[in-house]
Amino acid sequence: MAVMGTKSQSWHQDLSYDQWVPLTVAGQPPAARYKHAATVVDDKLYVTGGSRNGRYLSDIQVFHLKNLAWSIIKLNGETNDVKSIPATSGHSMIKWERRLFLLAGLSKNVTDRVTVWFIDLESQNCGVVETFGNVPVARSGQSVTLFGSKLIMFGGEDRNRRLLNDVHVLDLETMTWSAVETTQTPPTPRFDHTAALHAERYLFIFGGCSHSIFFNDLHVLDLETMEWSQPQIQGDMVTGRAGHAGVAVDGNWFIVGGGDNKSGALETLVINMSKLAVSVLTSVKGRDPLASEGISVSAALIGGENFLVTFGGYNGKYSNEIFVMRLKPRDSLHPKILKSPAAAAAAASVTAAYALAKSEMLEFTEREDSNFKAIPVDTSHKDLSVDITSIREEKRALESSLLELTANNSALKTKIEETKSNHSELSKELHSMQIQLVAERSRCSKLEAQIGELKKMLESLASLEEEVQALRKEKSAFERDMEHGASVQTQRSGGIWKWVAG
Repeated sequence: MAVMGTKSQSWHQDLSYDQWVPLTVAGQPPAARYKHAATVVDDKLYVTGGSRNGRYLSDIQVFHLKNLAWSIIKLNGETNDVKSIPATSGHSMIKWERRLFLLAGLSKNVTDRVTVWFIDLESQNCGVVETFGNVPVARSGQSVTLFGSKLIMFGGEDRNRRLLNDVHVLDLETMTWSAVETTQTPPTPRFDHTAALHAERYLFIFGGCSHSIFFNDLHVLDLETMEWSQPQIQGDMVTGRAGHAGVAVDGNWFIVGGGDNKSGALETLVINMSKLAVSVLTSVKGRDPLASEGISVSAALIGGENFLVTFGGYNGKYSNEIFVMRLKPRDSLHPKILKSPAAAAAAASVTAAYALAKSEMLEFTEREDSNFKAIPVDTSHKDLSVDITSIREEKRALESSLLELTANNSALKTKIEETKSNHSELSKELHSMQIQLVAERSRCSKLEAQIGELKKMLESLASLEEEVQALRKEKSAFERDMEHGASVQTQRSGGIWKWVAG
């Protein structure tokens, strides 16, 4: 199904829920590309930069969601030296107030540190933002997430192809960078992942890749405690992917596209960020533009309903198509307070102990009340009070022992989780080392074969040397014979001349 470009603003009302629909648009579409940046502001999709056939792009395209038409905007440089945004790929773009901020990425303008550009949507001025503090190293394939008036940057790959898993914060009010020290086990260094903010507190990181491994893991950074955790995802199995795109809408995180350099990811995923459950929303066929790496996805509010809008990507060929999905209304989710494995285990143990103690106290009180009703007041009441006091002391001792046991249990669970995490990381490193070992063995085999050939040549050189020595001896003997013959001939010739002269 394709929706034709039209001036009607009600084109979206007849679309089915939770299904991707390609749009037939008006106006000249932009060049096909991937690894661009895109975001929706009001009723417009802004697309900047990207890459095509190894060439970086610098154009700024606008797709109007009301009449499904493309247009291009020309920016005004803030100074004479700055005329437009440079050609860039693998960058991030975030809207804050009435400005778009473009960060990092690859361009011909090589810099050592991350550069921040701005586009003013009202004046259409652009320029470089002067930043301060601990500016992070230049990179691409990073994630940048808006958190209040701050930008959270995670990971990426620097210009020397060094993988990163650092966290940096840019305060948009002071334009000051700061590096963040985190605790617990961070995600493995990676790039081309995706990130989202949940409950205005938790930074979710999903997928991405190293130079040899494609990840399907989920990591959570508590932005209040700066503590990493890796919760288990429930639901459908998810394959590793990188170059995918994601956007969170009302506590649901929608993941589109990506791949593993062999094939594109066909499933559109939805992650319930409160329940930590993933499910497949819909799937496409192979080589579909939606199964592309370097695709973008944005959320748009059209006619009071939520829509997803995708653009571009690469899956063997570059795309410049627009797809939309009308999201089915879902129950509003109550944000869940997530905790690290250690804190969650301790809280669960204390809660269980408290519930058990409370239950025992209620049962005992009921029994105590019934006994008092059944037994007349007499001198035996004093003895019963003594027994009750003794039992209560024993119960307090048991509660104390239970709390101590639950605390020990929590500590053991924490150690088990840390061991599992370390084992997972070591397994990944072992797999990488095994691949390198196979390559080194192959190289060693080739070197051994070359050494064998050289040994044979050396052995043949010894026999050649003997032959050369023999030839030298023969030559020396031959030269001596020649000299002797010449001497004899000279003597004979001298005698004849003497006889003639005489």
